[in-house]
Amino acid sequence: ILETSIKITNEPPTGMKLNLHKALDNFNQDTLEMCARENEFKSILFALCYFHAVVAERRKFGPQGWNRVYPYNTGDLTISVDVLYNYLEANAKVPWEDLRYLFGEIMYGGHITDDWDRRLCRTYLDEWLKPELLDGEINFSIGFPCPPPGDYVSYHRYIDEILPAETPYLYGLHPNAEIGFLTTTSETLFRTVLEMQPRASGAGESGGMTREEKVKSILDDIVEKLPEAFNVVELMARAEEKTPYVVVSFQESERMNTLTNEIRRSLRELDLGLKGELTITADMENLSNALYLDQVPESWGKRAYPSMLPLGLWYIDLLQRVKELESWVADFNLPACIWLSGFFNPQSFLTAIMQSMARKNEWPLDRMCLQCDVTKKAKEDFTSAPREGAYIHGLFMEGARWDMQSGLIQEARLKDLTPTVPVMFIRAIPVDKLETKNMYPCPMYKTRQRGPTFVWTLNLKTKEKAARWVLAGVALLLSV
Repeated sequence: ILETSIKITNEPPTGMKLNLHKALDNFNQDTLEMCARENEFKSILFALCYFHAVVAERRKFGPQGWNRVYPYNTGDLTISVDVLYNYLEANAKVPWEDLRYLFGEIMYGGHITDDWDRRLCRTYLDEWLKPELLDGEINFSIGFPCPPPGDYVSYHRYIDEILPAETPYLYGLHPNAEIGFLTTTSETLFRTVLEMQPRASGAGESGGMTREEKVKSILDDIVEKLPEAFNVVELMARAEEKTPYVVVSFQESERMNTLTNEIRRSLRELDLGLKGELTITADMENLSNALYLDQVPESWGKRAYPSMLPLGLWYIDLLQRVKELESWVADFNLPACIWLSGFFNPQSFLTAIMQSMARKNEWPLDRMCLQCDVTKKAKEDFTSAPREGAYIHGLFMEGARWDMQSGLIQEARLKDLTPTVPVMFIRAIPVDKLETKNMYPCPMYKTRQRGPTFVWTLNLKTKEKAARWVLAGVALLLSV
């Protein structure tokens, strides 16, 4: 029956133009004329259609679009329009704030589970749903102003004639976001093709090596470079004073031991399996496949830190982390410049900065926050740690760049997806002394996966409105 049936699929539209037409198709000329305050109703209805198209299509940009994927649907749009009609009929003035709250926190915001995504949704509405919309002074994007009130057909014609060609600017994003999205798509395709390759490989492939020989070669290389475990008991005995920083170093050493012990155990087991001394189990098979495909094995990833690197780069990164930790616990003196990305739990170090300052000045910890000053120096220029706080390096910015000359966030350069950020000076201050004017509260994540890898919020200086960077999905990343 299935073979002879006619299959009809309803593919969701792709691109802003199709999404905007589809959103408008939920209504007709009668809808536009049903409200007594026709001009206000038409202008806000079109703004809602554009907003719906943006939030639905923005997900294609991955985590830079939305931290998590949400099931926005046409029901959200049609109910929002019903609410708009009711509120315009019941109020003498347009209740902008009420409408923004209803659409951003309830109708669309009801799907949202991430605070940063909620901020993004609210910012779109703050930028578009305001009195200037009725005067035709709002630009939904570069080159696309809000249309004058018209009939149903004229709106469709306006979209066809005025809407610019598909570009990330339509969503408030930088063109680099499209490069990232297309790169991710192609990498996923190639990874899938690689995983579909036949498992058995005879000699003559892979440079004359069989699959087992290649796995054995990778296994031996990893074991040879694997560092010894930290002697945490000896470290604790050697530390004279248990400062917040020293406690962080103990925690990091214990986590590193858990990871390296699992690597050592699983590789030893697989080695015996390849020699025929042990029966190959499902876990050993999975480990072998991961080594062959240059992926981080699942059992290692569970005990490690979030990372999107392939196995080869991941292991080099791991060895670098061990080296940094070894130099720190050698004498427990805080390094001149901390590689924040090298921590399993960066939050613990940032909290330690606040704890040490709170103890020193006898301030309540819950009334403190972190202040961030971006320096104009590289990590090599620092020879000693500051008296309070810490210098940190190894951060990247996605969606924009840090301009060292002006000391401000600026628009990203084309094709430079994640420019590095200069060394930052982080120190703890009382909450009431934190400067918020001309600042962008920038989220910091461990990887480009964003979402669950959130670390902290740092205020960065900007001359532009913070809304611009919110829509561009600007964030700091510890690893790329």
